[in-house]
Amino acid sequence: ATDAEVEAAARAVGAHAMIATLDGGYLHEVSERGRNLSAGQRQLLALARAELVDPDVLLLDEATAALDLATEAVVNQATDRLAGRRTTLVVAHRLTTAARADRVVVLDHGRVAEDGSHAQLLARNGRYAELWRTFSGEEEELVA
Repeated sequence: ATDAEVEAAARAVGAHAMIATLDGGYLHEVSERGRNLSAGQRQLLALARAELVDPDVLLLDEATAALDLATEAVVNQATDRLAGRRTTLVVAHRLTTAARADRVVVLDHGRVAEDGSHAQLLARNGRYAELWRTFSGEEEELVA
């Protein structure tokens, strides 16, 4: 890829500002497995690389699992920019990540337990709704 294509991909997912803060910017030397970058920086660079490759299908496996909430928001914005134009499969344990999906498939012991949108799964009042209520604190409000 040309320098211009690399920068365009970084800009497309919102990684350009982060890259500009690195020593040397786009010429910053990244150590093996990105050990000299934060988890959020590694995720943004991975998303920029995916933008550059432009795959038909994108698989994100726990993309926000190791991130604090502020960094998660930045990565989610980048993911939204990237995922909007292609089929994207997101593996996530974080309910905030699952809730953003068009379709949520809940697995239980390797089997599909529930399938639907966030709203549909909440309305069904099954396992997903139970997890969501526990996560959001709604369960405590109902008891009080």
